[in-house]
Amino acid sequence: MGIGYINGKYIPLTEPVIPIEERGHQYGDGVYEVIRVYKGKPFMLSEHIDRLFISATAIKLQLECNKSYFNDLIKQAIKVSGLLESKIYLQITRGIAPRNHLFPDVPVSITMTVNEMIPLDPVFRESGVKAIFHEDERWANCHIKSLNLLPNILAKQAAQEMGCFEAILHRDGWITEGSSSNIFIVKNNELYTTPLSNKILAGITRRAVIQLCEKLSINVIQHPFRKKDLIEADEVFMTNTTNEVVPIVEVDGIYKIGFGTPGNMTKRLYQQFQQEIYQD
Repeated sequence: MGIGYINGKYIPLTEPVIPIEERGHQYGDGVYEVIRVYKGKPFMLSEHIDRLFISATAIKLQLECNKSYFNDLIKQAIKVSGLLESKIYLQITRGIAPRNHLFPDVPVSITMTVNEMIPLDPVFRESGVKAIFHEDERWANCHIKSLNLLPNILAKQAAQEMGCFEAILHRDGWITEGSSSNIFIVKNNELYTTPLSNKILAGITRRAVIQLCEKLSINVIQHPFRKKDLIEADEVFMTNTTNEVVPIVEVDGIYKIGFGTPGNMTKRLYQQFQQEIYQD
């Protein structure tokens, strides 16, 4: 059983806590991070905290606490939970105040959950997953990890209703990212991914994979690519915090990627990713 945290107090997950006039609840006025915990250690914690502060600054959310505070808070929450393999959801909103579009002069609200991490079914790694193409209908600042996820949810639901695992988002045919992931393609033993901009989130696992490629002497090209390039790729995979590296083998029910099975580079990167995590 996981635990919850709200503004200095640990609580059971079943305890109701959100006041009706909480800005995150009423406006989606806040930012968040999801952090994977392996063997009691939060993975790439400093990178997650850095991104949290970048997102907060982007929405003019002033944090009175420094980065060390959040580093200690997260590590303490792991200890309190007792969950060595878990996932942390950390959310910061503009606080609790009567509903008004203008910023209130109140303290920010910090909430967090620590839940047991249920690993992805190995079948998905062995056989690969299916995806759909979906028009990217999100706002213009996707580099901010904000609470406003409705377009992502609708795209993910559309994929699920088609019997697929992920929705690959595109703007006028140019691939941005997945509904909850970053997208990579492999062509001629080179790795391609959409470059960072306001159109995509700077994924932490995305960064980890690029760093692994540097160690493995795999060429990574950060350059825009189209739906056609993805369909004709030798391999496609997605990355995110909870699922790590997942091969995509079919899109829209008609386009098979490569031979329709997980490719060698995807397998190699996932295996190396696991070695990096559990090497200590």
